[in-house]
Amino acid sequence: MRDDDEAARAGTHSQPPPGDESTLRMDDSARSDLLSPKASGGTPEGGQPAHLTRKDGSEYMRYTILDVPPWYECALLGFQHYLTMLGSTVLIPFLIVPPMGGTPEDLAAVIGTIFFISGWITLMQTIAGDRLPIVQGGSFAYLTPTLAITAAVKASQDWNDAADGTNHERFLVTMREVQGGVITSALFIMAFAMSGLLRAVLHYISPLTVAVNIGIVGLSLYSSGFSGVAACPELGLVMIAFLVLFSQFLRGCALPTRIPVIGGMRIFEMFPVILAIVVVWVYAVILTEAGAYDNASTARQEHCRTDQSSVLQNSPWGRWPYFAQWGAPTFSWGSTFAMLAGAISAMVESLGDYYACARICGAPVPPPAVISRAVAFQGFSCVLTGLIGSGNATTAYNENIGCLQLTRVGSRRVVQIGACIAIILSIIGKFGGLFASLPQAMVSGLFCVMFSIIAAIGISQLQFVDLNSPRNIFIMGFGLYMSLSIQDYFTSYQAKNNAGPIATGNQSFNNVFNAIFSTGPAVALIITLILDNTVPGTREERGLHVWQQLDMKDQDWWDDDYANRVYGWPFGLTRKFNKCIQPYKARLASVWATMTRCCRRRKQTPALQSGHV
Repeated sequence: MRDDDEAARAGTHSQPPPGDESTLRMDDSARSDLLSPKASGGTPEGGQPAHLTRKDGSEYMRYTILDVPPWYECALLGFQHYLTMLGSTVLIPFLIVPPMGGTPEDLAAVIGTIFFISGWITLMQTIAGDRLPIVQGGSFAYLTPTLAITAAVKASQDWNDAADGTNHERFLVTMREVQGGVITSALFIMAFAMSGLLRAVLHYISPLTVAVNIGIVGLSLYSSGFSGVAACPELGLVMIAFLVLFSQFLRGCALPTRIPVIGGMRIFEMFPVILAIVVVWVYAVILTEAGAYDNASTARQEHCRTDQSSVLQNSPWGRWPYFAQWGAPTFSWGSTFAMLAGAISAMVESLGDYYACARICGAPVPPPAVISRAVAFQGFSCVLTGLIGSGNATTAYNENIGCLQLTRVGSRRVVQIGACIAIILSIIGKFGGLFASLPQAMVSGLFCVMFSIIAAIGISQLQFVDLNSPRNIFIMGFGLYMSLSIQDYFTSYQAKNNAGPIATGNQSFNNVFNAIFSTGPAVALIITLILDNTVPGTREERGLHVWQQLDMKDQDWWDDDYANRVYGWPFGLTRKFNKCIQPYKARLASVWATMTRCCRRRKQTPALQSGHV
């Protein structure tokens, strides 16, 4: 391993990671020097797989994006991703179904549906979309418009709700209206990505913009962290302590080598989330059964007890979600524009996640064409989500990206296995209901660790820019502070007044912009994108010169073997597709050039005639 490090430092090229049948060919020598897989000649001694050496100083990964761990490791690591997404995914139905009038049975069905569609969409994105090891799941950006639609439906007539507030008929009407808004808003996102407008915007994004955007993704979720931990500190703090202990202090501890198959495996480094959840959950069950919370307040019991959730009792043993399971979606312009605010915010949040995940898992910087394809697939995925009726839409999950860094496993195959596990467990309702009973304090402790990692990943992008530049210091500080401050103002105003501060005569306009400015990553992107492209600064200051070395040429990135294996479609379909359309692209470019020349001549002819006269 020492020889490999010396070779990498000398800038020599080496063989791809085990399992890569093609050699790594980089057109730009500087990019090859900055991102090159280490030669290993197989799995290194002690059970350590090949790492990906990055000359930018980032941590070595145990498995990078193209590596395939043994099947038993894939299964456990995939299950770990399922557990990581569990808290956020279960929380969304709990927030939206009761206001809709849904019964406990409706709640259990929606939970199964959102896990089911999240698993399928994750598979779609990892196979044909962004191709990065990112878990797709429900988005909190859609909560505000969903609750606004729910309130509008409830106020439309007298529903004669039951004493506990449930009304299955109102639930069905509201769910159909939400489905229609999700579908139509997703079509707008697809059109934006496929039209080429998104690619044009991406060319103006620098490392400084991405750093602030990703940093805010983690920092803007601060309210989901310690407030939940403080509600039950004996569980929340213990959860944080075990996560830190397993992932940082015990990461070098391995199983005895005499154990068959798994001997030498660093279980604390690879499975800190699973181990922490198991240990703390057993501890929480003991406290609950011992009567530690029998005389506690209702709020404290909700955060501490392991028997508070009714999901397990109401979950069916088996249920297969299907399209239009709540009835045919209904469409209206009000619901469309309300959901469009959530769709835009979720899209902006995902942009930062793509760059963060690529940096962690050893992938090249995603070309604009790949980002556009990923966003288009995200829009298509939201259409499917609207058709099946999860009451929400999907986006990239931040906490699972943090899990990649925490476990040092960036394998795409692991996330695909995790998606399959989510699909299977969503069909077996009782199994998913069991894990849905995790105390909220444990989930909040998990968030404290995961979201802090996301923030640090974003800030690490600043290594590419000149931090001695007053220009960059101003843009970074102003973007970070104003993103948090504006988001806090809009969300606080909404909570106090049941309406956003933007109040014009057009309700759809109000819904869209109130939702955008209530989302920290959206505000961060707007502020830093404008300032970074208007305040004078050199390319070296902005870090664009380094990104060009790491970046793929957008028009021919698929010609690079390594980039094609990371971002190209399976079975070489990307190269075949581009080979087929190349003649048509050339003809279109020729026609466009001819039209441009004709327009220039027409503009020049009157000017020449006027000058002659």
